[in-house]
Amino acid sequence: MADIHELGAAGLRQALAAGELSATEVAEHFLARIGQLNHTLGAFVTVTADQAMLDAGAADATYVRRRSGGPELPLLHGVPLAFKDLTDVAGVVTTHGSGALDRKPAPEDGALAATLKGAGAISLGKTQVPEFGLTAYSENRIAPPSRNPYALSRSSGGSSGGSAAAVAAGLVPFAPGSDGGGSIRIPAAACGLLGLKPGRGLVPAGESVGDAARLVVAGPLARSAEDAALMMDALVPPGIRPEGGYLAGLEEAPGALRIGASLDSPWSTTFPFTPEGEALDAFAKGIALLTDAGHSVLDAEVRYDNRYPEAFTTAWTAGVGSARILPQREALLTPLTRTFRRRAQQRSAAKVNEALGFLRQFTHDTVTQYAQWDLVLTPSLAQTARPVGWFTGTMPGGEQWPAPDWPGDADDDYRKQCEFAPWSSMVNVCGLPAITVPVHWTGPTPGTGLPMGIQLIGKPGSELLLLRLARQLERQQKMAPHPGK
Repeated sequence: MADIHELGAAGLRQALAAGELSATEVAEHFLARIGQLNHTLGAFVTVTADQAMLDAGAADATYVRRRSGGPELPLLHGVPLAFKDLTDVAGVVTTHGSGALDRKPAPEDGALAATLKGAGAISLGKTQVPEFGLTAYSENRIAPPSRNPYALSRSSGGSSGGSAAAVAAGLVPFAPGSDGGGSIRIPAAACGLLGLKPGRGLVPAGESVGDAARLVVAGPLARSAEDAALMMDALVPPGIRPEGGYLAGLEEAPGALRIGASLDSPWSTTFPFTPEGEALDAFAKGIALLTDAGHSVLDAEVRYDNRYPEAFTTAWTAGVGSARILPQREALLTPLTRTFRRRAQQRSAAKVNEALGFLRQFTHDTVTQYAQWDLVLTPSLAQTARPVGWFTGTMPGGEQWPAPDWPGDADDDYRKQCEFAPWSSMVNVCGLPAITVPVHWTGPTPGTGLPMGIQLIGKPGSELLLLRLARQLERQQKMAPHPGK
């Protein structure tokens, strides 16, 4: 048998169900890897080893009872994972990446943790996030930054950056993320993973308080379409899953599709940007792979209303304005959080409602344009993974943590993020499903340098189609080894 961390989530599930591995063996293996690698990677903020071993022992006892005619094993029996530190897990502190909050253990599991633990998964701990999940990088003042397994001086993205780093480095086989403006797809692309943002309302678990625009949805970060499909089977209630489920549905290949390829972005007017050559190389590689697979890839011109950036920013930051933070602890916030919190508090309710009304119209106009094609294709990111500290202006590469000074130019930080990931947030606004798939490497051979990906945006209810297409792309290219192997 391959090393346990090389099996993937679906392979582990099969080995656990067959009794070839025990949940205790699996938990011990991954906890040992976390102990070996996390001090340089910064993926985990909290490791709950004692509870994980208790849960693994209980899972093994369930397996013994099942052999004696007991209950069927749950879908994710004994499979380990980790939750980003925005998700409440009973008995564990949820820091939200902020030093301004009290450190009290969560009294109960949040919806996402309850769903996956109820499906038999075993939590190994909590992973690094930016403060309140606001940014496209996972750096804060309370724990070391989450780093990219392919280049430790680079960021793993955000806000699910710790989870993406953990999956890419083989510290867990897969992990749930949450995505309100790209927070699954950005770190997945930065770390060479598949990241699926389901459509609005499909997964009954989100992470954001005050999400008036309903931007946030939970979804999988995985090393393969098979593993992502397995998590979707656990996340999506039986009554609204595709017949047979997502994993079984992968067996059917997608038919020939009309795909609109576009570099247009709703951020272009406010923050003019030029995609890096590596992003354009990935885009071209994606077009070539899709064309070779029999799909028609057509140039797509999408027109976006230039009022979008202000409206999205208003909706995206509304929640942090209402967060319960004691006045004497405001100084502990990062400059970006503090700036956007102050602006959110100064906006009138009428201004917020005006932004939400605009975003509803933006959704109608954008979805109407996208309807010309079966899917819309963009690069996942406009730039390679950025150096740790690059967005905030702290020490390049983040060699010194905590930084002695955290510069306060929130607007420059935000501009850099929008130029880094200009094709993400409008998908959340429109409530559409989207997937990022790695297709290109910046090094001389696959698996060397930094990974780059493409994003495919689907129509409502097209999550299974996106997973089928991702699997087709996987099979077309030799999958590069992950740094955890």
